[in-house]
Amino acid sequence: MTASPHSPVPDLRARAASYEARLRDAAPAIEAERRVPRALADALAADGYYRMLTPRSLGGLEVHPRVFVESLIALGRGDGATAWTVMTGSTTGLLAAYLPRAGARALFADDASIPAGVFAPLGRATPVPGGYRLSGRWPFTSGVENADVRLGGGLVFEEGGEGPRLLPGGQPELRSFFMRAGDTRVEDTWKTSGLRGTGSHDMVAEDVFVPAEHTACVFADAPVEGGVLYRFPLFGLLSLGVAAVGLGIARAALDALGELARTKKRGRKSLAETELAQVRMADAEGELRAAEALVLTTLEDAYAVARDGVGEGLGAPTRASLRLAATHAARAAARVTDAAYHLGGGASIYEHNPLQRHFRDVHTMTQHVMVNEATLKPIGRILFGLPTDLRQL
Repeated sequence: MTASPHSPVPDLRARAASYEARLRDAAPAIEAERRVPRALADALAADGYYRMLTPRSLGGLEVHPRVFVESLIALGRGDGATAWTVMTGSTTGLLAAYLPRAGARALFADDASIPAGVFAPLGRATPVPGGYRLSGRWPFTSGVENADVRLGGGLVFEEGGEGPRLLPGGQPELRSFFMRAGDTRVEDTWKTSGLRGTGSHDMVAEDVFVPAEHTACVFADAPVEGGVLYRFPLFGLLSLGVAAVGLGIARAALDALGELARTKKRGRKSLAETELAQVRMADAEGELRAAEALVLTTLEDAYAVARDGVGEGLGAPTRASLRLAATHAARAAARVTDAAYHLGGGASIYEHNPLQRHFRDVHTMTQHVMVNEATLKPIGRILFGLPTDLRQL
């Protein structure tokens, strides 16, 4: 089935909320199986979630970044692992905007397809007539078992293999390589403390031919598509997607605490009737709402800058604001989830209690390179007025 570029954009945020109960019920099985069931992934694909950031010219939805973030929060409230695979799949689809149009149409025109991939340049590519020969191993390939289109980043080496090929500016040539599922294999490596249901196994390619039109050099080349969405920095959108999943997990943790607190007794009172629980619940709720508000207002401001600055990329202050909002939200989500977990007391540690899963999931999220503490360094440099490499933002 091929999507029409003129199809109306569905109300993704409302649909995401309608998935919540289904995902919450399925979450224990998703974790146990260490993957999102194919039927569920197909349903999400049919509803457009993997195409949120794909260009409209390819039948994608090319949504406002706020829709992307709010949809992930709603899905994460049901199940963090499922939301995570939607986030990584849709950000993989974002790179379709950088591909030559013929290659992009061949890979992304089918609205039933599911993308997955890793941007990191862990592959080695050699130019050959018509394209490249690519080999590599990419860990953390979330949702790879369900993915029809798979991305791996790689360095391009000179034909003699002596060293990386350099771009005109002197940097090594880093390209994104899109492959069909049959060109790669999956090695079962995802045995982790949290986000187990993402199935983020290793993807391996061995001397795969990748046509040139299925590759893009996103740091050197401008996007082929001219929409406002593609004036946003790639890492800014990815980091906000990571944080959005964290915000959804934190909301789920407060939901679980609310249910527990009404039945758990401390003496003659329920946990909900104790002053300590009331104060900490209110504090956590305030922190979560504030973090989400910062993300959404920052996105709105950045979108206005991108919309009005035709042909220009977002400058250092806006890029720093996007990344600051993302890292702050990720850390706030962890603090809120921690508060809910600790308030739950001994009940939080049991397998049947979702608080233990939310605790593990949110702390796996905070380890992501897009939102860990090191991301604050370039932001701090910009705030101090120091020269900063914006490629990190």
